[in-house]
Amino acid sequence: MTVYNYIGNDSHYNMISFESDYNNGAHPCVLQSLFNTNESQSASYGYDEWSDSARKKIREACRLEHAEIYFLVGGTQTNATVIDALLKPFEGVISVDTGHINVHESGAIEASGHKVITLPSHKGKMHAEDLISLLERFHADPTRDHMVWPGMVYITFPTELGTIYSAAEIGSINQICKNYDIPLFVDGARLGYGLVSDACDFDLPWLARHCDVFYIGGTKIGALCGEAVVFTKDNAPKHFFSIVKQHGALLAKSRLIGVQFDVLFTDNLYFNISRNAFNKAMQLRKIFLDAGFVLENSPTNQQFVVLSNVQMELLAHYVAFETWEKIDDNNTLCRFVTSWATKESDLKTLKEAVASI
Repeated sequence: MTVYNYIGNDSHYNMISFESDYNNGAHPCVLQSLFNTNESQSASYGYDEWSDSARKKIREACRLEHAEIYFLVGGTQTNATVIDALLKPFEGVISVDTGHINVHESGAIEASGHKVITLPSHKGKMHAEDLISLLERFHADPTRDHMVWPGMVYITFPTELGTIYSAAEIGSINQICKNYDIPLFVDGARLGYGLVSDACDFDLPWLARHCDVFYIGGTKIGALCGEAVVFTKDNAPKHFFSIVKQHGALLAKSRLIGVQFDVLFTDNLYFNISRNAFNKAMQLRKIFLDAGFVLENSPTNQQFVVLSNVQMELLAHYVAFETWEKIDDNNTLCRFVTSWATKESDLKTLKEAVASI
């Protein structure tokens, strides 16, 4: 069971923070563009020129000429809106038990009337054999009409534990979804951080071809807010615009998100700044390993370190981080997260702090 608490002293917002990848503002290029376009008037609700330009650039990046793209405000709204739009009232969504929709979204999916059907997590990932077993059992059950129908599959990339699906793993899950005619939805809140990882063996166009819908996270990767939902097969639900508005995820000033994604998908900025997070995470990992600490195997911007209670208390005087899971009475798994904004000086401070404990 994840504990997920902020660790730091009372003034930890004035200290170096590795709590999350969304505790900075926005990339300077994004802010500059928002400033430069501030005096320009535009249409609203996604029909502005910057949203149009961003959609074109995202289609090019995905190599999907006819992809349907919508800009929503935040991750939880995006997950809840997409899942509710794709499911019938009697259907649920399949997720691993550590999936974000099952653990950290305050029952947003259930609040829309849909059950989260859980499978065991294997270091954050869904195994194809577990999925096929669930679907086979369900469809073989003569009482299935009295049950919640599995209507779609949800995975996160990267996972909540910082692990990476391989192309083979996603390909297998996607094929099962095709066989059972249910959509595969990929939560990409940290998509850029996963795609630039050395452990990732595919790119954005490949992912776009191997799922039915995914979203490109902006909030965690250089934007003030916003996520770009991509329906990959001309398969957006009918009246999805109205469904987005019904869920409170539609901005009247849609340009706020459109401008940001237009910048992020210019000159490869999205992936360049994602790579900063990955590189800094590998440096962070080395700091702890060189000091003799035990870490989980995570090839992304989230690093999980085992700290004793004493070490945790001492380190919290220097940097902010999060607890993740209590291991025993004396040790806790703690999460340290880098981002597009992490600096060399942040790591220097961390290295000095680790050496002092």
